[in-house]
Amino acid sequence: MRMRTLVSAAALTAATITPVVATTTTADGASTRTWDRIAHCESGGRWHINTGNGYYGGLQISKSTWNGYGGRKFAHLPSRATKREQIRVAERIQNGQGWGAWPSCA
Repeated sequence: MRMRTLVSAAALTAATITPVVATTTTADGASTRTWDRIAHCESGGRWHINTGNGYYGGLQISKSTWNGYGGRKFAHLPSRATKREQIRVAERIQNGQGWGAWPSCA
């Protein structure tokens, strides 16, 4: 009977840890899943979108904001950068402006 208790505790511990391990976290703490959700709201999850509305990429970042937060290091426009590069710049934006930079989706 004592063995069942130990196995149950170990199973409970594993079940508790597994979701934490499965979530990828970016350098500043927001999960990739969070950025995917914002991108889904902003652009339908299309990371390379350029509709001509003045906002680019999955997170719909303006060219001036992209440049101001170091995006030119990666690409001329967010829509030409990789998902990971867009997220790196978005983390800088979020640190500078907060989640209000995506007022409808964050």
